[in-house]
Amino acid sequence: MVEPVPGVRPLNRLAVRPRPLPTLGELDKRFRGTILILWTWWRRQCRRATWSYFRMRSTKGDPDLNMMWSRVTLYALTLPVWVLGLPASSTAQSTSLSSRSDTTGTLVLPRKDPGLQAQLDRTLTEAPFKTLVANKRLSIALVDLSDPDRIRYAGVDDDQMRYAASLPKIAIMLGVFDQIEKGKIEYTPALKRQMELMIRKSANRESSELIELIGFENIAATLQDPDYELYHKSRKGGLWVGKDYGGPLGRWKRDPINSISHGATARQVARFFVMLDRGDLVSPWASAEMKQIMSKPEIKHKFVLGLSTRPKSQIFRKSGTWKEWHSDGALVERDGKKYVAVALMESSRTGVLARLIIKLDDIIFKPGAGSSVATQSYPPPSPTDN
Repeated sequence: MVEPVPGVRPLNRLAVRPRPLPTLGELDKRFRGTILILWTWWRRQCRRATWSYFRMRSTKGDPDLNMMWSRVTLYALTLPVWVLGLPASSTAQSTSLSSRSDTTGTLVLPRKDPGLQAQLDRTLTEAPFKTLVANKRLSIALVDLSDPDRIRYAGVDDDQMRYAASLPKIAIMLGVFDQIEKGKIEYTPALKRQMELMIRKSANRESSELIELIGFENIAATLQDPDYELYHKSRKGGLWVGKDYGGPLGRWKRDPINSISHGATARQVARFFVMLDRGDLVSPWASAEMKQIMSKPEIKHKFVLGLSTRPKSQIFRKSGTWKEWHSDGALVERDGKKYVAVALMESSRTGVLARLIIKLDDIIFKPGAGSSVATQSYPPPSPTDN
């Protein structure tokens, strides 16, 4: 019997979450080819009608002026429909809270919220964050999901792809569930236990076994799937798994843009968590299962260590560390509020991310607190780092 996790609503595997009605902008994208065809037809008909009129005049014929002008007027009246419709659809798309990609139906995070961004920038003026940000060694993404109708986003160097160690293991988990949904592999308690060890304990052996089970190619294909676009060549990369974790497969290939074997950007990891919470990853059932697997983290460091001072927090997370590269990403729920925090850091300092998550938590729960919490006591760094 699987123990229910607070904050995770059990879902029927066969249940289908109804999709929202498409916006005008989405309809415009979907039927742009039709619009171009009609536009070409309209121009051709106008040219034909005009040419016929002047040709008949030049040969002293008697053109049917009533019919010709009726046709031109009819064609002309269709032009404002498209001219006025395109800006209107673009406006509708830009104001949509769950905005979509230019070419697909994947989630696009909203533009940076001025208020939330100002609070984040003010927090990062404090030590030790200020030096890390100035030296381009810290990337952060923060998404406030407390109000589903008004998602707020803030980030710093959030599109910079960095080595993320074990954090990209979430991409392996996503790839596994994608193969389950396609009927390629069977979802068993043993398979779920493998993923729990990979996520909760960051077990390298299980990670390599799962890569071998589904293949690097399928993981990469899932990450680049138009429904997710968690790795995109035109958006500076994203999540990438190009090497196993000490297993027999070794290196497959580095990412095409930054030549990183285990990489991520803060923005794309944040998108992963937002889509996970919305039930958009693979299916609502698969998203709920992945969220449950990401609960109860067993490595008590970084974000988990920092949030130990906030005991009511429900944390769904994955972290990573190798040498001076540290990363952590989490969906945090507490007292009716919810947010996603992601940090990728290149530094030998320990305990920085534990301090950072407290600051980010305060931004969500104590807006306007600023640097007034600088005297707060922080938990000591953990000697274990994976």
